[in-house]
Amino acid sequence: MDYRTQMSILIQLALVDNQLSQTEKRMIYTLGKANKIPEVELDSLFNESLSKKKHELPPLTNLSEEDKFEYLYHLIQLMKVDKKVYLSEIKFCEELAERLGYKKRVVKELSSRIFGDPAFGSSRDTLLTIIEKHKLI
Repeated sequence: MDYRTQMSILIQLALVDNQLSQTEKRMIYTLGKANKIPEVELDSLFNESLSKKKHELPPLTNLSEEDKFEYLYHLIQLMKVDKKVYLSEIKFCEELAERLGYKKRVVKELSSRIFGDPAFGSSRDTLLTIIEKHKLI
């Protein structure tokens, strides 16, 4: 998986509502650290995203089903981590879900089962079952 692209997408989501919370930022840096992305690189990604007027999603081709799941899971988790969900964030997640090959409503269904705190929520198998039934054919 291209973790730099994933971090870039997470950063775009965090900025799409023009309300970057410290909780969102901490989560991004924690995920970056877990995936061995240096803080200076994340700082650069934040600066790039802040300087752009319009956020554009990168091409999301050649991703495995596991990678697609990770993208959606982390996006929805980040969207909810600050306990404030904006329409702009939902639309961003829905657009990404479509680009990954899923119906938009997968975001709503996953969102009801994924929480900002990873200690809570449905099992991975349950979430994978939900994603599977929302695949675009």
